[in-house]
Formats: sequence, structure tokens, C-alpha cells
Amino acid sequence: MNLFSIKPARRVFHPGRTVASIATLSILALVLAAIPAEAAKTKAPKKKKNQDLSANPLANVASRQPDKELFDKAMIALKKGRFDVARLDLQTLLNTYPSSEYQMRAKLAVGDAWFKEGGTAALTQAEAEYKDFITFFPQAAEAAEAQMKVADIYFMQMEKPDRDFNNAVRAEQEYRAMIDQFPDSSLVPRAKQKLREVQEVLGEREFLIGTYYASRENWAGTIARLQTVADTYPLYSKNDQVWLTIGDAYAGEARSINMAKGMPGAVRERLQQVYLDKAANAYGHVITRYPMAPHVEDARDRLVAMNRPVPEPTQEAVAENDAEERSHQPLKFTDKTLGMIKHGPLTVEAAHVGEPTMTSPKRVIAPDITRENQAIFVAAFKAGQPASPDATAPAPVPTTNGEPPRSDRPQAPLTFENVPGDSGNGSGSTGIGASIVAAPNAPAKPAEDPNAVVKSVATTETALPAAEAPAPAPDQVNDIKPGQVPAQTAPTTPPNAKASKKKPKLDESEESSSKKKKKKGLAKINPF
Repeated sequence: MNLFSIKPARRVFHPGRTVASIATLSILALVLAAIPAEAAKTKAPKKKKNQDLSANPLANVASRQPDKELFDKAMIALKKGRFDVARLDLQTLLNTYPSSEYQMRAKLAVGDAWFKEGGTAALTQAEAEYKDFITFFPQAAEAAEAQMKVADIYFMQMEKPDRDFNNAVRAEQEYRAMIDQFPDSSLVPRAKQKLREVQEVLGEREFLIGTYYASRENWAGTIARLQTVADTYPLYSKNDQVWLTIGDAYAGEARSINMAKGMPGAVRERLQQVYLDKAANAYGHVITRYPMAPHVEDARDRLVAMNRPVPEPTQEAVAENDAEERSHQPLKFTDKTLGMIKHGPLTVEAAHVGEPTMTSPKRVIAPDITRENQAIFVAAFKAGQPASPDATAPAPVPTTNGEPPRSDRPQAPLTFENVPGDSGNGSGSTGIGASIVAAPNAPAKPAEDPNAVVKSVATTETALPAAEAPAPAPDQVNDIKPGQVPAQTAPTTPPNAKASKKKPKLDESEESSSKKKKKKGLAKINPF
């Protein structure tokens, strides 16, 4: 087959395709015409971007002074994380230009460099720099910022509630100091919220310890720990459980009294009444102070079971507690997961309303509760006993011989006294040896009138015959009279026995070998 004999295919004309091709070529021509026009335009020179020096209040001042140059350089290094370079430039500024207007900001920036670097050692240096700044510039507005960052240093290093709590205590102290020293600062609301979060952690720690004591039925330790939480941290998110557990602890004390053996029934009833009253007061406090809390119904049920009246909260208490409960954020699953990884504590449940406690009251300790229990026991035992006389009251004066006896003034006791008697012979010798007379302050007997017609009859004293005394008993053989030495009695021998003068034979078998006859000569060698 000849290749040249192949005829080309006939082209078919399509009017629609031709129109589309022309339109495409026209658009392409317009685009190509616009490109040279845009390229011909002159581009404006790119303006140099200014550095963000928001921390510098004098950054917008156009100045080429060396102190400003150093300060700007330090701020750029601080922003880029070159903390050592920033501190070196700031120290150069402080040492070289002591009268510079950047002195105050440079001193604060040194602390910021340590603070942003982080780490235990760096934060310690930052605290020292901030304290120095407050000392040198106490009236500056930045002093409140420095104090706030000192408190933040301890807040960042706080541990979980079941760990070391020293950093939490220091953070609470520093936030309180910031609020007290700079009450007009704009940072006060943030400081109060941080203080609520710190107190939430401290309250959680005390609550965990108190519930542990409750599980061990150590009621004194339970009441001491939980009473401290209730008095010191009223905004704690679990205060309804705190008061509920306090009531349960007092109810446990009442049960312990009921199970005690050997205690009088009246004393047991008094002690139970005291502890049940304390438990009812704790349950009632849950209802009156935290009426919108989750465990308020548990407190109502306990009061009903005890046959005690259930108090009703006021409208102000309901509104206040409702605001507190709404400010508590619920603990989500992500928060719990983060809490397992995060170094510090979770403060999600902390309240966002209310005034935090600025002064901690005296802590309640277990010995205080023990002494209170002892006082309750003593009062219960003394309640059934008669009242003892007052030791400060004056002693009653006894009545005299001429006064009748009274219940409040006892009669004077009778005494024995020797008085002269009349024996009838005028000799004045003693008749009866003693006579019973009244008290010494009784009036003396008046003398007899010799001119009286009727004479008094004198008492005649007659001597009574002596009673016949029994004959003395014979002395016993073994009796020894006073001052007499017992005589040595010789052994008696029977009358028919003959006196034997023969000496008993000596038993040489029991004598020591040293008393036997000594060996001589070769006999000393013979062992037999």
C-alpha cells in the first residue's frame, strides 16, 4: 500500500468552537497587557517594623541617649529569651547611669528577667530583686506589681493539698500583704482571686486530714481540723461537708458515751444530751449558712432522725450561698486528667465571689477539744451532787450560853474545867474533880448575899468507898517485866541419868586433808 496515496481527512467546520477560541484569546491578550502596567509601577519602600516595647513607657520618645539605647537593647533581648544578655545590659545601665530616668524600670526589669527564666534558683533571685525594688521605690505604682509577682512566685511553686504546704502558706501571706499595702492598685481584684484559690488548697488539705481522723474515730482530731477549716476558710467549696462531718463527730462522741461501762445512768444521760446538742447545732449550721449546697438534705435528714427542729434559712443566706455555688466551676474529666500530670494543685472549684479571709483566727487543736471534753465530764458528774459551801463566805459564829440554838449558828460545845469545890470543912480543898460548865464567855455566878433570909443549900460531898480491886493475876512463866533481863536457864537433866564425862569420838572422815599426817621422803612422790 502506497503511503502517499492516503488522502487527508476532511475538516468539518464548527461555528461554536470557533467563537469559544476567539473569546479565550481575547481574555489572554487583556491579561498580558495588564502585566506590564503593574510591573511599571514603582513599589513603595518597606517601612522598618518597630519593636514592641510596651513594657517601656518611654519607648516612643525619640532619643539617642546611651541609657535609652541600653534599655531598649535589654528589652529586645528579654523579649527574645536572652535573659543573661538582658540582665547584663540592665546592670550596665544601673551602674553607669545612676541618675537616669530609666533606673526604676531597669531595676524592675532585672527581676522580670529572673522571673521569666524560671526555675527554683532563678525565682529566688527574682524575689530578692522585687523586694529590693519595693524597698527603694515604695511609692511607685510598679511597687504593687513587684509585690504581686512575689506572691505569684510562691503560687507557681505550690504543691498538691496532700503534699508540702509551705509554699501555699507563703503565697497566702504575700497576697494578703499586697492587698493591705496597695489597696488602690488595679491588681487588687486579681490578688483577691488568687488568694481565694490559695485558701481553697489550704482548706482542702485540712479537710482531708479531718476526714482521715473521722475514719479512725479520732473525734477530737476530727473536730479540731474541721473547725479550723470552718473558721478560717468560709468560702471553701466543701464547707457543707465540713459542718456535716463535725456534727457526725459529736454524734460519735454521744455513741461512745452510751457504750461506756460502769458509768452512772444519770451522768450518761447528761453527757449524751450535751454532745447531741452540739451535733444538732452543726447540722443546723449547714442549713442556715449553706442552704444551696449539695449536702443540705443530709443535714435535714439527720435532724429529723434526732427528733430535733429543722431551722429555716433567711433569704439573704439563700442569695449569698446561691452566688457562691454558681461561681464554683464543676470539675471536668479533662481537669482530673490534667491534675494527674500537672505539678501544682487544681483550683477550678475555688469561689469567684465573696471576700477572702484576710486574718487567720487562732487554730483549734486537739488538746483544746480534749480539755473541753474533760470540763463537760466534770460538769456532768457534779450536776447530781449537792452544792458545796462557799469557801469565801464567813464562818458562822456559835451561840452563847444564854441564846437558843439556831440552824445557821451552831451551839458552842461544852468544855470540862477544874473548879474549886467545898469539902464541908472550910479548907477550900477540891471536892469533885471536874464540873461541866458553859462556854468561857458565859456570865459568872453572882456572890451570895450574907443578909438574905433564905440561904442557899450547899451541895454536900461525900466520899464514896473505894471499890474492891481484884487480886492481881499470877505472873506467867514467859512474862518479862519492864527493866528485867531474862535469865539463862540451864538445860535440866533427868534425875536418874548419870553424868557422862566421856568425850565423843572424832569423825576423821569429815576433816580436811590438810590436818592429816604429812608424807615424808619418797612417799611424797607416790600418788597412792
